[in-house]
Amino acid sequence: MEFHSKARPNKLTPTPEMEFHSKPCSKKLTPTPEMEFDSIKIKPPPPPPTTTPTVKFLLLLIWKPPVQICAGFDSATGDRETLLRFVESRFPQPPLAAVTVIRDDYREKVYDDVTSPVIVRVVVLQHKSVRWHLERMVRWAEDLAKRGGKKAVDPAVGSPRMEIRKFGKSYSQLLELMLEHAQMEERVVFPVLEMADRGLCKGANEEHAKHLPIMNGIKEDIKSIGVLDSGTPVYQEALYNLSVRLKSLQGHCKEHFEEEERDLLPLVQATEMSKEQQKKILFQCVNTMQGTHSHLFKVFLEGLLPQEAMLYLDLITDAVAKNQLSPCYL
Repeated sequence: MEFHSKARPNKLTPTPEMEFHSKPCSKKLTPTPEMEFDSIKIKPPPPPPTTTPTVKFLLLLIWKPPVQICAGFDSATGDRETLLRFVESRFPQPPLAAVTVIRDDYREKVYDDVTSPVIVRVVVLQHKSVRWHLERMVRWAEDLAKRGGKKAVDPAVGSPRMEIRKFGKSYSQLLELMLEHAQMEERVVFPVLEMADRGLCKGANEEHAKHLPIMNGIKEDIKSIGVLDSGTPVYQEALYNLSVRLKSLQGHCKEHFEEEERDLLPLVQATEMSKEQQKKILFQCVNTMQGTHSHLFKVFLEGLLPQEAMLYLDLITDAVAKNQLSPCYL
């Protein structure tokens, strides 16, 4: 038989199922977290970082219901609390609602926002904003004195003369905040305590009288520096003196605020004011500080943490609406 004498062909006719050995595969494989190739583990891409969007809650101060907030395909309509809960449920970090206490920076004393009179919480928050702005001005003055008339690292600040003008504008805004705050205490807060105990606020009023010449003197110093030639010894000395005077003012205000919050504000609660009396006093407070609650409101809020700013808005909303103050900060 011939098959014994002839070599059997060793060539097979390829089939479609066998072509993967010789032809590249056209189908791409999608790697999974469990797949490994040559000890290189293919991991899935990390999830996008969780970000908390900036929400303009100042708009809630003057809304006219109904107001609707949309986030993706979800939306909510309702009062302030409903919208806050909606935003917090969609963006849980950091929490925006449930702000129940204000902690004093000087002490561990807690002012509970449920039991403390509204005016006490308003005064504490105003103290916080003033302290923040004072600290900012002190650091800025120290930097000016250290540079001695040289340009700032940030070109947006401008020339030394331009920077002094900006410094003077910021201080003027702070001065207006401080003066209105002092007037509010003298005309609204202190009379409440004087009715309960005559002479109780004499020391605080005297401190206000001492601070006024210092604050006005610093404003005049800034004006004088603005007309000096930068880089001269006189200019450098004036910057140094300005830094020292601002630091001194900061120390006086710190001590004064501590004394008020330690000795006077706790006594406001002892007067046992009714809710209607508290509303009346808050109305007088806002009416006395119209500059702070209108064209300076954005500046004022810069000195507060976001949770504190929201709490302050909640405290004064009704009083602002009744005063019909123009929301120039929006």
